[in-house]
Amino acid sequence: MAIPFNVDFDADHYALLGLPRRYALDRAALDTAWRELQAKVHPDRYATASEAERRVAMQWASRVNEAYRVLRSPLQRARYLCELAGVDVGAETNTAMSPGFLMQQMQWREALDEARETRSADALDALNDEIDDARTRIQREVTGMLDGSPPDAAAAAARVREWMFLERLAEQVEATHS
Repeated sequence: MAIPFNVDFDADHYALLGLPRRYALDRAALDTAWRELQAKVHPDRYATASEAERRVAMQWASRVNEAYRVLRSPLQRARYLCELAGVDVGAETNTAMSPGFLMQQMQWREALDEARETRSADALDALNDEIDDARTRIQREVTGMLDGSPPDAAAAAARVREWMFLERLAEQVEATHS
């Protein structure tokens, strides 16, 4: 019993799921493509197959789940598109950010420290709102950079690094708020 479709295991996530390679993604189409592929490759369908076929089904199911996980996350999808374009976001090694963003970072850090010291839920809520607004702005800009003609993955990668900082900061605000 063979896996019933012809897709290269090493295809990019978009090709695997049969979706256009764009940042702006129809979430319903993504969900449908994932469900349809999982229906074809889920290991339960191969319970009576040979050991080798069950192992292949497990690998395909994992591969499909990984593609779905990356593409359903706006931040991970942006990072993935940059990488597909040959631009490493370099979040672990590249901390270069615009001077304006660095100044804003300092202000947010100070606001978080102050909210922690004063235990002010209102200050944390206000900071969380600011972070949400910044994330929305960055996501809109990244969409234009990645889906524009021509796409600008290098500029998008810089904004993705900033977005990643915002995600970590939002987690810290949430942890403080709890």
